[in-house]
Amino acid sequence: MLAEFKDKNDSHLGLLICGHGSRNRFAVNEFAELVNSIKARLPGIPVEHGYLEFARPILRDGLDSLRNRSVERVLAVPAMLFAAAHAKNDIPSVLNTYSAETGLQIDYGRELGVDRLMISAAGCRLREALERSSSDIPIDQTLLAVVGRGSSDPDANANVCKVTRMLTEAFGFGWGETIYSGVTFPLVEPGLRHLVRLGYRRILVFPYFLFSGVLVSRIRKHTEKVANDHPNVDFVPVGYLGNHPFVVDTFLDRIDEAFRGDASMNCSLCKYRDQVLGFEAEVGLAQTSHHHHVEGLAECCTLCEKECTGACQENENSFLETPDNHSHHKEHSHTHTLYPNAEHPLGPSSL
Repeated sequence: MLAEFKDKNDSHLGLLICGHGSRNRFAVNEFAELVNSIKARLPGIPVEHGYLEFARPILRDGLDSLRNRSVERVLAVPAMLFAAAHAKNDIPSVLNTYSAETGLQIDYGRELGVDRLMISAAGCRLREALERSSSDIPIDQTLLAVVGRGSSDPDANANVCKVTRMLTEAFGFGWGETIYSGVTFPLVEPGLRHLVRLGYRRILVFPYFLFSGVLVSRIRKHTEKVANDHPNVDFVPVGYLGNHPFVVDTFLDRIDEAFRGDASMNCSLCKYRDQVLGFEAEVGLAQTSHHHHVEGLAECCTLCEKECTGACQENENSFLETPDNHSHHKEHSHTHTLYPNAEHPLGPSSL
């Protein structure tokens, strides 16, 4: 697959894996492990990584490291499951600014997206969960609930729904639904409370995430809350994608696309480029990053030595805060267009 790319294995070409970043050390360590897996598959190619916020190295640090290794062309790949604001605006804004300042050639790749390899990785996580389940409930009496990150971008939210349908048909589940951890609707708790009404005896709750962190812990917390109210339903937690070999394979495909210049996104459903129904006001918005105030912030939650407990959601003082380091969960001065479904009864304001 990467034969041509590997033939160009010289010091003038380098890779940058672009992550979001987290206050959770567990999640940051998982990201670093993924980057190391990519490095192992591409020996001799300079590979660096960087984050938008809450962790170091930042994206500019990774680019500086590549330039210091005499790299003249960088293939930058977003470590994002779907293309929303981070992949479409925040990361490109940082890369374009850096390229303009230094003259470094940066070719931007596309997100992991709806991909057969990602579907296969998700299938492996579902099989693992089913094997752990002691229940003999048949598949046709099992409901699959896929939990997406949630975005103000309807294209990204819709892609999670497509993953759900692909998995539902692959396994033959009795039903499949998509819920979200934030920003859009339905959220985890109200979504699951609707789903139990369908009468299925078992519900698999699958966080479709790359890594651990506050949101994955929040999903588990709200699932447990609903499960406690419905002891007759077998709620089965499913592991997130993590550093699965198929995930690494997908990254290699995205790197190969960026090398060949084939990294085209779905612009026809991009709310920034076309008149997407309900989001017309966002066409042509300037490509800017809103993460500058927390870029490189390496302070971690004092509770996050291991996998996140979510306790910081109840205790704002658990973050190591200074006047320049406010919690990302508080109000701040970011400028966003108003999400048209911000007041949906099953959505953002209900969490």
